[in-house]
Amino acid sequence: MPPAGSSSSSSWPSRARGWSRCPPTTSCWSAACPRTPTCSATSRRRSWAPSPWRRRRRPSRSVRTSCWTCTSRSGTSGAGSPTCSSSRPAIVTDGRRRYLDDAGGAPLLEVARRAREAAPPGNPASPHAEGRAARAALDAARDRAAAALGREAREVVFCASGTEAVNLALLGAGRRLPPGRSVVTWEAEHQAVLGAVRQLRLEGRTAHVLPVDGAGFADPALPADAGLVSLGLANNEVGTLQPVAEVASQARARGALVHLDCCQGPRWVRPPLELADLATFSGQKLGAGPGGLLLARPEMRLEPLVYGGPQEWGRRAGREDVGSAAAVAAALEVCAAERDRRSAAARPLAARLREALREIGGRTTGGEPRLPNYATAAFRDVRGEDLLLALDLAGVAASSGSACASGSLDPSHVLLAMGLSLAEATGSLRLTTGYDTTPEEIEQVFHVLQRLPLHARG
Repeated sequence: MPPAGSSSSSSWPSRARGWSRCPPTTSCWSAACPRTPTCSATSRRRSWAPSPWRRRRRPSRSVRTSCWTCTSRSGTSGAGSPTCSSSRPAIVTDGRRRYLDDAGGAPLLEVARRAREAAPPGNPASPHAEGRAARAALDAARDRAAAALGREAREVVFCASGTEAVNLALLGAGRRLPPGRSVVTWEAEHQAVLGAVRQLRLEGRTAHVLPVDGAGFADPALPADAGLVSLGLANNEVGTLQPVAEVASQARARGALVHLDCCQGPRWVRPPLELADLATFSGQKLGAGPGGLLLARPEMRLEPLVYGGPQEWGRRAGREDVGSAAAVAAALEVCAAERDRRSAAARPLAARLREALREIGGRTTGGEPRLPNYATAAFRDVRGEDLLLALDLAGVAASSGSACASGSLDPSHVLLAMGLSLAEATGSLRLTTGYDTTPEEIEQVFHVLQRLPLHARG
């Protein structure tokens, strides 16, 4: 029986009988690790007080342990032996972390940081000198962002985030659709898109959420009543580049508006903005920090989400964040200048990561063409959160899917839409390289992945 106050043995990872288990107060990942004198896990568990638990006999030689550290069979090659994974030297030993979650949030670019810090603090709507300086900085940021995107300044609407920009595009345009016209999107789109479409449906609008294939590609066939079509430039979880041209052609044939969600991808590929009536961007994904941007054709009328003053051409009321606008504009300029070179450098790095994921039993997800920095896989017998924690302790930052859902234990709606099983949808892993990722870092992460203590679900 476990000690008083602890959880019952039925809730512990191992069901093996007749051998010792560590108290739940220890720092070991598993409550069923053999405490041999040479086991490296033992050296990290000296804080708990001696107890009768320590006098119980060691595990049987025929029992496979479930400890994250001791992954070899107990026996002649037990924990602490040369063949035990816990005896191997650590891969990441220099104290540096390897950031492989660029898709969740790109590191802040230096030019964006400087632009944000240099922004005047005044209110752009004020007539005094401080206000005029802020207005000039805001107008300059708008001009720079428009030039980087190849559009006109009067099409640029600065927002607080990519999610707000998506909601303004879909709710603002969807609420003005004529009767008999519907909103169309796909099951694997970002939660911001699906949430806005769900809201339109609750308000009485007709909405179609279409399926995707096993690689995450959207079917270009649209319903005849399509009035507003929302499609991502690339799938945010698996990186699949969507058939934007085919979907836009089908939408034009039906007289429908096209919203292109560019929150994921513009750092690596040029978005075909000439095909879209509305386009949305996320400052976090660009390397600008908090912020967002909506592109809308000047002739389009959008129902605002926030009512008040005439800011942002009457589409978004409230005082503008000049620093955020300047940072987003600076990041867009970097993306426009660097994306081709950075994409070429990222492709072999992501291919190396996909190789490692396959070697450890992962089923690679997504299809070609894909964003060049993506390496994604699904595991049937391993939980995604367990993989993330193991990688985090090894000094590697990764993700199991959308940044907006990375804190959730729910299965990936993208993988379920692609036809993967529930077990695979809860065992997803997404590794995405960034502008500063080096081949040396990828090799280190490659070896970390090979030594992950993969074990079956309880």
